[in-house]
Amino acid sequence: EDPTGSNRDHALEIERAVAALLAETGADQVDIVAHSMGGLATRWYLANRHPAPVRRAAFLGSPHHGTLAAHLAWGEGGDEMTPGSDFLEALNGAPAVPEGIEAITVRTPIDTHVVPGESAVLPGIADHSVCCPTHPGLVEDEEVFRIVSDFLERPGAAPAATHPRAVTPR
Repeated sequence: EDPTGSNRDHALEIERAVAALLAETGADQVDIVAHSMGGLATRWYLANRHPAPVRRAAFLGSPHHGTLAAHLAWGEGGDEMTPGSDFLEALNGAPAVPEGIEAITVRTPIDTHVVPGESAVLPGIADHSVCCPTHPGLVEDEEVFRIVSDFLERPGAAPAATHPRAVTPR
C-alpha cells in the first residue's frame, strides 16, 4: 500500500495476497518472483510465516545486504535498506530462505539501485548475473525471463496449474 513503507508491512501484504491466491485457485503452494525491495519483504514473509506455502522464489535485483542508494531513499523501506540496518541484521541473521524453499537471485552488473552489486547475492543460493538490463529493466528483460521461467518450470516441479505465481510489488 505504501511503496516507501516498511518491508515488515509489505510482508503482511504478501501474506494476504498469497492467501487470496491459494483460496482462489485451490493450490497448496505458490511461486514468488520478487523485484528490488520486494525481495526483502518476501524474505521477511518467508522467515516469519512457518511454514510458508511457497515452493520457489526468484529475487531480481534485491538489495539483500543493503544498498548505498538507500541513503537517497524515502520512508521506512529506505531506512531498512541501509547497509547495517537493524532490519537487515535481523533478516540476514536467519537462513537466506527457509529449508524446503528453492530460490535463485538474478542481478545486473550495471545496477545503480543496488550498490554494491554483490548485495543482490544470497549465500548458498544460485546467482545469475545478466548483462545488461537496468535495475527496472530486470522485470522486462528476455534473458531474465528465460532464467526465471526455466527455474520455475524445471523438472521435479508440479504442473503450473497447481502452483500459481505471485509477483511481489517493487
